[in-house]
Amino acid sequence: MPMRAGTRIFPGICQGVSNGVRRGIRRGYTLIEVLIVVTILGLAGALLVPYLSSKGDFDTQAAVRTLIADISFAQSDALANQGFRRIHFFEDGSGWALVRVTEDQLSEAYDPSTADYVYDPLARNSERGAYVVDLRDRQQFSSVRVYAASIDSGKRALTFDELGGTIGLGGIPGTGGYIILTSPQASYRLDIAPVTGKIRVTRLSALPPL
Repeated sequence: MPMRAGTRIFPGICQGVSNGVRRGIRRGYTLIEVLIVVTILGLAGALLVPYLSSKGDFDTQAAVRTLIADISFAQSDALANQGFRRIHFFEDGSGWALVRVTEDQLSEAYDPSTADYVYDPLARNSERGAYVVDLRDRQQFSSVRVYAASIDSGKRALTFDELGGTIGLGGIPGTGGYIILTSPQASYRLDIAPVTGKIRVTRLSALPPL
């Protein structure tokens, strides 16, 4: 239809109509795009599988760090409060507990019913603040166990005096020892230095015989 003189053309309106027509046309994926997506997903899967397979190793490392932190806390608590602190490792390998002991109790065996537990503000209410670490109660550590604990000639307890040093039976200087944490994925040995209680961690390729 011929336009009258003085009629104005609005480019913006025409362009909007043209864009609307183009948006109504749906375009499929090309073969190259599909191959790129498949390749990216394959690479992501290749990176994810090793991570999942080593997750148990990460959990074991986390348990080792927890034990190191508890040993350091027991040592500093003994020094700060000028008293004796002991970490006892359970016979079944399920974990450990931090307790207070007096000089007269240094030779006594651990008794869970009478032990004077160090207070743990993060403990569950059922434990009444007792500083007890049960690996079975933590999903992250459920597969980790204390494979062995041999301190001061075969004892299952690490004791610190009021100066923060390790001691054995009768209050004599500690002779050191080791603790082994293990899971189906990894095993780590923590060597405890005599007197100072310094810790060295080693990853084991195989568990030693008990």
